[in-house]
Amino acid sequence: MNPVATADLTRLLFDGRYEQAHKDISELLLDPVFDPREGLTMNEAGKLAYERSRVVHAGLERPVEILRDPWRLFALAEWPSLVDVSTFSLLMVHYNLSFGTVVEHGDRPELKDLVDELDRLDSFSPYMATELGYGNNVAAMRTEAVYDAASQTFVLNTPDALAQKHMSYSGFQDVPKLAVVMARLKADGKDHGVYPFLVPISDGTRLHEGVHAAPCPEKPVQGLDNGVTWFDHVRVPRRNLLHGDMGGFDENGTFRPSSGNQRKRFLRAMSRILPGRLCVSSSAVGAGRASVYIALRFAAQRLTNAPGRNDLPVIEYRSHQLALFTALSKVYAMTLLLNHAKREFVAAPDAVPADLNHLISITKALSTWEMTEVIATCRERCGAQGIFSANRIADYGSLLQGLVTAEGDNQVLLATTAGQIIAQGPAEGEEPSEAPDPTGRDLRDTAFLLAALRHREQELLRAARASMADETRERTHLQAWNDTMNTALTMARVRGVRTALECFTEAAEGAETEQAKTALGLLAPLYALTEVQRDAGWYLARGVFTADQVEELPQALDALCALIQPHAETLISGFNLSPELLRAPIAADDYVAAFQRRTGAFGPAGAQTTTGS
Repeated sequence: MNPVATADLTRLLFDGRYEQAHKDISELLLDPVFDPREGLTMNEAGKLAYERSRVVHAGLERPVEILRDPWRLFALAEWPSLVDVSTFSLLMVHYNLSFGTVVEHGDRPELKDLVDELDRLDSFSPYMATELGYGNNVAAMRTEAVYDAASQTFVLNTPDALAQKHMSYSGFQDVPKLAVVMARLKADGKDHGVYPFLVPISDGTRLHEGVHAAPCPEKPVQGLDNGVTWFDHVRVPRRNLLHGDMGGFDENGTFRPSSGNQRKRFLRAMSRILPGRLCVSSSAVGAGRASVYIALRFAAQRLTNAPGRNDLPVIEYRSHQLALFTALSKVYAMTLLLNHAKREFVAAPDAVPADLNHLISITKALSTWEMTEVIATCRERCGAQGIFSANRIADYGSLLQGLVTAEGDNQVLLATTAGQIIAQGPAEGEEPSEAPDPTGRDLRDTAFLLAALRHREQELLRAARASMADETRERTHLQAWNDTMNTALTMARVRGVRTALECFTEAAEGAETEQAKTALGLLAPLYALTEVQRDAGWYLARGVFTADQVEELPQALDALCALIQPHAETLISGFNLSPELLRAPIAADDYVAAFQRRTGAFGPAGAQTTTGS
């Protein structure tokens, strides 16, 4: 392993910010509080996640400072889930969704005591937006806060079962909770739309009067106190309305919403969702990197029988290489795509243009879907060892099941984004797409592969726009969209893949060491060819690839794997992970000895073993 090349890869993977943004968070996870604990009930595991969250909070700057530096927030999203997926969930809800909303919309002197309470983590802050009957259509939610001018309070109420707040952390009554609750503000007989309110939920011994909660069914791995919460005419002081620049009370005590329509104010109130999508993606790619790291370290040790040999590491098999090196290429691609989205977000803190919104939404959907596949592949390639929670990968699979739904269900999010892209219409001066000429092109030529992906994206976009604009059939808008939706979804996904490959190519060109440049120059076409192969028929039918090239794809992928193998250890070393941090037995230098220590097999801890099959 080349330490100079490793440092170069770390620089590229962490966008040159590892030392200042990531290192101390990573080191916090070495604390013994994060050591594995087996045999816990789901409630005990949930309580442990709260304890671990407090340890992270105590070891870092205050949340209000982290919110001022998005790079720190993204780093905080990336690491804790590697050792406890529930701790990640608690931290991100508190820091980004809830406290971020309070800081962004409640920066007023009369709220300082409550802001400080959350900043000190004296209380955790659940975020209560989704309702049992209103998921992707949260703007239509039914929880209401009716203003009572005589008492200068809001009366918070849940009118029916569909309006119950769903999934937020309200189950543990012995944990102090001060929630951000999204509710429909009604004053002077008018419905002003959905606004955030700060609402005390529990004082550490019991729920507050009028607040009711019931636990959700258990989730695999994550023992958090997700609940269904409802309010029975709870009095909330007027000051607890987090109106920000979305309105306020005049000198006569009358509520005045800001200019613009309810939807505009609602989107402003939900402003933490956008950085939340980058946080979700950060956790996903972190888990993907850890899974590949564990699986490849295990594959280098796990011995198998082979013709003429009985001690061949399983990574020597091309089938194993293709699975894990493809996963490795996806991890690099999604990390680099995410870095690009983060940079664009940080560069536009005041106003988020439509194209950036599209980039972040596509990045969230693509990265969480891709890492779901990566983790499933790594789990399977680790055989029976991949099933054990001790080896982490199975737990990461549970994490990703939540992430594909968090901050916007992927299918809905991508469909909404695709619809917006289609509605934009062609850019001024946009030229029709032309297919690249495949004659004589090397299948490892990323410029050619990029041109092919760009052509597919543009053709899908053209087809989607034509479908929506087709006036030869009498259709409602919904019928037209239904006829177009799957093409639109595919287009949006290909846009993400094309952008990721552009970032990948740029990173390879920006590598400062020959080994890093060479390794990335092999990994990038592996990622691209994997994408081409899944739609090979489309490319063949349109003359983007020749029949011979399509037939050569499997051999080209195998050839790339053979060339990548000598670089695999260096490529994963750039992740800055370690067996000590992950505590996964199969990632240890001697996985058999580590596994025996964990299980207590064959005598006392520390017994010497020889790695074998």
